[in-house]
Amino acid sequence: MRNDTQVIIDRRPLWLVMLTRGYRYILLAALAGVAVQLGMQSPPTGLSLEGWRVLILFVVCVALWVFQLIPLSITGLLAIAAQPLLGIASYQEAYSSFGHPTVFFLLGVFILAGAFMKTGLSTRMAILLLRGAGRNPRRMIVQIMVTCAALSFLMSEHAVAAMMFPIILAFARVLEFVPYGGSYGRLLFLSMAWGCVIGGIGTLLGGGRGPLAIGFLEEFTGQSIGFMDWVILMLPVVLVMLVVAALVLTRLFPMDVEHVGEIEAELKKKQEEIGRVKPTQLVVGLIFIGAVLGWMLLGHQVGMATVAILAVLALFVFNVVRWNDLEKYVNWGVILLYGGAIGLGSALHRTGAGDWLVQQWVLPNIHNPVALIIAFAVLSVVLTEAISNSAVVAVLVPIALSVAESYGIDPRAFVLFIAGGSGLAYVLPMSTPAVAIAYSSGYYHLRQIALPGMLLHLFSIIVMLLAAWLWWPLWGVKAF
Repeated sequence: MRNDTQVIIDRRPLWLVMLTRGYRYILLAALAGVAVQLGMQSPPTGLSLEGWRVLILFVVCVALWVFQLIPLSITGLLAIAAQPLLGIASYQEAYSSFGHPTVFFLLGVFILAGAFMKTGLSTRMAILLLRGAGRNPRRMIVQIMVTCAALSFLMSEHAVAAMMFPIILAFARVLEFVPYGGSYGRLLFLSMAWGCVIGGIGTLLGGGRGPLAIGFLEEFTGQSIGFMDWVILMLPVVLVMLVVAALVLTRLFPMDVEHVGEIEAELKKKQEEIGRVKPTQLVVGLIFIGAVLGWMLLGHQVGMATVAILAVLALFVFNVVRWNDLEKYVNWGVILLYGGAIGLGSALHRTGAGDWLVQQWVLPNIHNPVALIIAFAVLSVVLTEAISNSAVVAVLVPIALSVAESYGIDPRAFVLFIAGGSGLAYVLPMSTPAVAIAYSSGYYHLRQIALPGMLLHLFSIIVMLLAAWLWWPLWGVKAF
């Protein structure tokens, strides 16, 4: 009997092998040691013992989010479980953050998006939006980007990317592109990813960072941003960035195909395969329209979470989906992360740790409100390439809200800057699932999109600042 198993002998020094395989444990042990050492010291002047312990916990969570030594959701749980252990809060106070309306709004949105995916309504909408580009390759790239952006207005951007990926992969294959085999194959996947990323900041449905930031806003100030208010404030940013991204794609990457008639034929084939509109798709569409109207008209009165839960209830009343079908579409890890992040932010505010941090490190170094806003805008855009956009919001928003009053800045402007900027990641696969899905196709190298990505980052910051200066004040949000 033939044995084809190959045995590979690692000939590196033993210390190097152990270091390579055990670096997580080394970093975790070092982080724990630093935390214990800091905890044994007396609190700095002007900070309570509880505030000092919250700051230590905050630093530990930031390190875990940045280096991803454990899953982000588990770090969220740590942020909650550590509070009663360290005497920061009672266990009732600590765990109450999981009852925050933002958590239930996100849960409802995930379930609604799952219904879109399960019934095939999302695929039908994608094919409908993609039809009509004809044989023009440039127009097809723009249409893919606009389609992904439009769908990301209705559901999480990573759900849109996951749904669009097999469609775009089929396009690449009918054009006979292979991984790393041509510029147009690269354009197909980048237009998908960047469309999802840009469209995802347009509404509170495109990702969890917006609802999370609003959760902090409500917890710190009692203010909020309504569903339609968010759309109105962010829509110009989305439209301008779509134009910029389309120009960057079509100008910096060559069009190495003359026509894409094969794609139009593939779309026609897929449209024939899905057939007529099914009753379940019609019901899901009507329920979603009702939910959007509820968020627009009743969001302030009854809460967006209430509308989302009622929409979920309607899905099961009309029996269009089953719970077992939807479980895999609900990102439970994000729910845990957001509950933990809100609880940690609340502790920073309640103990005065956030205010102390601002007094010691921000106010003495930045005296101009404009400079402060630019600093947070740049930080949110740059950090989102290295860590999860949810983690960026969890780190920056509590600090920003603590400093807003001192500089006379509307706290809603900080929420828009950080939540919007943290969603605009274009290059590294660890930044957002949409970019990771596109990169997993193998149709481009990171070095090929480094310069275009940096250009988009620069334009993202400029466009956000222009919106804050020219557009947001018209709707009562004064940043400068």
